[in-house]
Amino acid sequence: MELSSPAKINLWLRILGKREDGFHEVETRLCAVSVADTVSLDLIGQGSSVELTCNVPGIPLDESNLALKALRAFEARVGFTHAWRIHLEKRIPSGAGLGGGSSNAAAILKGANELVGSPLKLEDLLEIAGGIGADVPCFLLPTSAADGTGRGEKVVPVHFPWRLPLVLIKPAFPIPTPWAYQNWARSQEIPGVLYAPQLCPWGSMVNSLERPVFEKHRLLPAMKSWLLGQSGVQAALMSGSGSTMFAITRSSADAQALAVEAKKWCGDTAWIQATTTMGEND
Repeated sequence: MELSSPAKINLWLRILGKREDGFHEVETRLCAVSVADTVSLDLIGQGSSVELTCNVPGIPLDESNLALKALRAFEARVGFTHAWRIHLEKRIPSGAGLGGGSSNAAAILKGANELVGSPLKLEDLLEIAGGIGADVPCFLLPTSAADGTGRGEKVVPVHFPWRLPLVLIKPAFPIPTPWAYQNWARSQEIPGVLYAPQLCPWGSMVNSLERPVFEKHRLLPAMKSWLLGQSGVQAALMSGSGSTMFAITRSSADAQALAVEAKKWCGDTAWIQATTTMGEND
């Protein structure tokens, strides 16, 4: 079975405070975009062996990989094991705030459940997904957008009629998500940088994690300011915990032109992609 495993952006991410369990309470809207990995999953027989491969060097192929964690969690829930072969054809960069690993995990949950006869309902898969990572459940929903609360794992589908053209820009460095959250409370805003909500037809775009990430990685606030000054840009924001910045443009032509200019501004080490948010029927 081959499954499309899309990336996501956070159109907003508000941290409401720290919880007693050590995690942070958030409100976020996640929206799938038309950049996707391909997850190949083969049920190859009886046993408990798993062969995991990936086209990108450096991606962990051990039990720390979220795809493998998802498979283990699925088998623990259904109470039986098989021998599997998984291949990840990665197009979504890692450490980017685009949910690539979480999306891969969700694809494995969906695929494994289908290949063994669909013993679990969506509610069961969502429960498993929430234990793997806060972003995993949103990729199981049948809609292209979802609102997340709690740690982000409590998701509800939302009607999202827009297909927004945008440009994704990930610099050469990743951002560890735990670090961003751990440094949120004691971080400060940089004078002259826009952190205030950007009011758009689809909602108020803001990201609480820009504060700690921008404070350490000064390229990102400079990039946000540059993006907001470009022709055709409606809004610019960091996705998730970064390091990807994205700019929503007025048209696909504006996105293509912005991608060209961004390559000049960022240099050759950045990953830059003009794309769109996914439609409800994609």
